[in-house]
Amino acid sequence: MRRSPTSAAVLVGLPLFAALGGCGGQSAPAATATTASATRTAAAPASRGAVPARLRIVASRRLPAPVQLPAVAVAGGRVLAAGGLSAQDTSVADVVAVAGGGIAAPRRVGALPQALHDLGAASLGGRMLLFGGGGASGSSASVLAVAPSGAVGAAARLPVGISDSSVATIGGTAYVVGGYTGSVPLRSVLAYTPGQPGLRDVARLPHPLRYAAVAAVGGELLVAGGTDGVKARREIVRVDPGSGRARVVGLLPQPLEHAAGAALHGVFYAIGGRGDALDSQRSAILAVDPANGRVRPAGALPRALSDVGAATLGGRIWVVGGRGPGGAVADSAWELAP
Repeated sequence: MRRSPTSAAVLVGLPLFAALGGCGGQSAPAATATTASATRTAAAPASRGAVPARLRIVASRRLPAPVQLPAVAVAGGRVLAAGGLSAQDTSVADVVAVAGGGIAAPRRVGALPQALHDLGAASLGGRMLLFGGGGASGSSASVLAVAPSGAVGAAARLPVGISDSSVATIGGTAYVVGGYTGSVPLRSVLAYTPGQPGLRDVARLPHPLRYAAVAAVGGELLVAGGTDGVKARREIVRVDPGSGRARVVGLLPQPLEHAAGAALHGVFYAIGGRGDALDSQRSAILAVDPANGRVRPAGALPRALSDVGAATLGGRIWVVGGRGPGGAVADSAWELAP
């Protein structure tokens, strides 16, 4: 949900399964707001010490309709965007092929079983995986698989309904970072590997987190900003899923939530976003050196936007939709290149 209500019930120091008693199904409805969906972009492992490059817009495309908080990932060489909120702040069910795979212009290619926003998304096994999301009946516990054609099928179940999470892929596993149950912000990192039963806890964040920018670089997860449910955060956290270690490695110039995360050529990028105020959108693209957490300016979006989705395809980053100051919702996708 876009606004992050203060919650007295915060999961401090407990894995998700333990804190929720291993429950399944959906939680109570969440307050009216949404995910920084972001995003949620998978990246191939890269060597440490990569030199951050500035990104520039090399192309743009018009979407079938304005959308904020789309879940964006690559499936079979195509950038797909699923769900999100419309310009009227209502959840949508559209699956849109944005670019790649012979797509001359963005077009609807499928539909989710229900209208959802705040889904986590990642690319795995040639498909787009969608985790949770918020809808009319509250937070979803579904894990959906979307084929390049737009066909949607069930893949697994989360231990509890979750929205506002971010997801990235390392090897054959997708990692769900943080999120919101409808009443409690989470500090869990959950792992999903197709062919294995359920999801498993692999790490705990230093603090509860929603709407963070997340990507995978060099076999680890990088997590920037987000909100703990009370305020936007500045920390850049590196998570090693193998050891379960999560530690702060740097700080953003200012608190940032509802930004998208993407990785390109071994560099982590935090794209757009905002502060605590709903109309405090930013256009900046920030590059984070995964070796030392150092942050550098790396370009800008065409205008200030939060709630964009992003995915990396063929040495480019595609940024989709978003929300501007005053609630204006973008109907464009932009291709960014070094």
